[in-house]
Amino acid sequence: MTGVLDYPGDLLGFSADLTSPERDKLLALRAYLEEHVRPILPDYWERAEHLAHLRQPLARLRLVDDPALLDADGRTRALYRGFRTIELCRADLSVSMTFGGQVGMFRTLVLEGASPAQVRDWDRDIIDFRMTGCFALTEPDHGSDIAGGLSTTARRHGDGWILNGAKRWIGNATISDHLVVVAREQGGGRVLAFVVPSRADGVERSVIEHKAALRAVHNADISLREVYVPDGLRLPRIGSFADINRAFRTLRPEIAWSSAGMQLATYESALGYAQTREQFGRPIASYQLIQDKLVRIVENIAQTLALAVRTTTHPVADDVTPSLIKLVAGNRLRESAALARETVGGNGLLLEQDVIRYFMDAEAMYTFEGTREMNTLILGRALTGHSAFTR
Repeated sequence: MTGVLDYPGDLLGFSADLTSPERDKLLALRAYLEEHVRPILPDYWERAEHLAHLRQPLARLRLVDDPALLDADGRTRALYRGFRTIELCRADLSVSMTFGGQVGMFRTLVLEGASPAQVRDWDRDIIDFRMTGCFALTEPDHGSDIAGGLSTTARRHGDGWILNGAKRWIGNATISDHLVVVAREQGGGRVLAFVVPSRADGVERSVIEHKAALRAVHNADISLREVYVPDGLRLPRIGSFADINRAFRTLRPEIAWSSAGMQLATYESALGYAQTREQFGRPIASYQLIQDKLVRIVENIAQTLALAVRTTTHPVADDVTPSLIKLVAGNRLRESAALARETVGGNGLLLEQDVIRYFMDAEAMYTFEGTREMNTLILGRALTGHSAFTR
């Protein structure tokens, strides 16, 4: 495939380390997103309509399982997965979540938490989006403190389990056939995970309305009332929050890749506008104040991208480093989105200019995996040995 896979802000040339098949795959993804996705995003965002119809076309691109992309272990390289996230987020964070919530989060939980037999039975269908799923962890009264406040319960019942509780802010829940529900075992204290059919008796899902960000992702409230789940749908390699952390350790650096992709999108929108918008008889791109904003965005992209790439060569092996990654990536994204919004001025409030989508979605990204304040507390505890969580 011909084309230029350029990334403004890639000052150190990280993308040059992509293989030819990886570059071709990313170019194919970019072409599809430019032709079929970008034009529809403003309308879908304004109507708060989900993007489930994109799942099969994206699956047909074989972004996950093309043999030309796989290593000896049958997996794609972390560097390729990172740039794949950049391409998806460069279009829209909702697009990335629609795809990544399935092949990233849901699939990773299955690969890391399921038995070998379950993986054999499910993995092919997960990659092809025939078995769709999402991750149901957070609850109405517990977000960042979910590890200490998990209220959803699982009690043994014959050859299965009965689940009771509620989950909130669960992305893709209303367009998924399965929910990976995390619950605390009654009497035993273990933290367990179950692949619950979303249409099982006792499961109710409702879309959270009136959101100001991630409008093309349907986050949901989930109610679980005496939901029976056979033991065969329990993920047997998950028995604690430590196991959940282990399962997601490979995914946590994705926040930096997502941040870099969104910042790239804000930069391209702001730059395109600045080059065509005229004030006082000249393009605003010719003014120092505008150039300063654009340079600062590219500076942020470079920093975030360097942090993201580092995690591909030195995988995260602890539970503190992800907080630092999230802190930096979230701060840089918030600043870049604000700078792009300032560059486009009053017209930046219009969806046709794109930057307002990125500006609002930056607030959602800021909240993922804990806000700046939450991650600061985690890092502060690690640095000082004193916890400031409670008094």
